[in-house]
Amino acid sequence: QVHLVESGGGLVQPGGSLRLSCAASGSVFSINRMGWYRQAPGKQRELVARIFSDGGINYADSVKGRFAMSGDNAKMTVYLQMNSLKPEDTAVYFCYYPGIWGQGTQVTVSA
Repeated sequence: QVHLVESGGGLVQPGGSLRLSCAASGSVFSINRMGWYRQAPGKQRELVARIFSDGGINYADSVKGRFAMSGDNAKMTVYLQMNSLKPEDTAVYFCYYPGIWGQGTQVTVSA
């Protein structure tokens, strides 16, 4: 069984930065195929960034150049560095491993 725990959310002003972490435990042997999604109020959950099986990473167009996903296989943890945050980045951010979702962490960008 896989368990995902996110941390690092919070309130930040526009233009600020936050770093999210997601620690995986259980039957996870690689950070590959993990991803970050987000869901804003009244909107569908959407992909933010993910690591492919070959280790490549892709990003949603809306965050390219501002967000960076990375990971540490030794710690079985992935990160999402979010820079130049905008009010429209406000959402609950979820960590994902195929078939499993974390509990989510709130990110609020507001002056």
